[in-house]
Amino acid sequence: MTQRVDLATVMDRLAVDEVVSGYAAAVDDGDWAAYRALFTSSGRADYTSAGGVEGPAGEVADWLERTMTLFPVRQHLIVNRLIRLDEDPGGAPGDTARVRADFLNPMLLADGRSDAAPTAPNFVAAGRYAFALARTPDGWRLTRVTVQEKWRHMTA
Repeated sequence: MTQRVDLATVMDRLAVDEVVSGYAAAVDDGDWAAYRALFTSSGRADYTSAGGVEGPAGEVADWLERTMTLFPVRQHLIVNRLIRLDEDPGGAPGDTARVRADFLNPMLLADGRSDAAPTAPNFVAAGRYAFALARTPDGWRLTRVTVQEKWRHMTA
């Protein structure tokens, strides 16, 4: 590979990683406009393994907005990211990428109390994400997010 190809690959990997981090921040912060902006116009998300929905990203964002009111405190930790950039026939970076990453998601369930709520998480979910991305004129965007929840734990 040439230095130019190496540099382009590093830049693409950083940009893809930023989209994955942006995804976690958007969900944790309840920024549904930012969540929608991370996807292509035909992007989809699948939360069925966690008891959720599958569909166009905008519809899934609507579902998340309603559902996440149950968890006023949430924090996605997305780790062990394996980023795979597709290459064109000449070995240069292509226009699609895949990311496999594990997640740990501690959250605090809303309990409806009127006094100050505790801040320690009492619901934890964990599993693996599969992200598919495409290079667009606006940068890297998600074409698909699939959640594979492996376990969850809830305390009183």
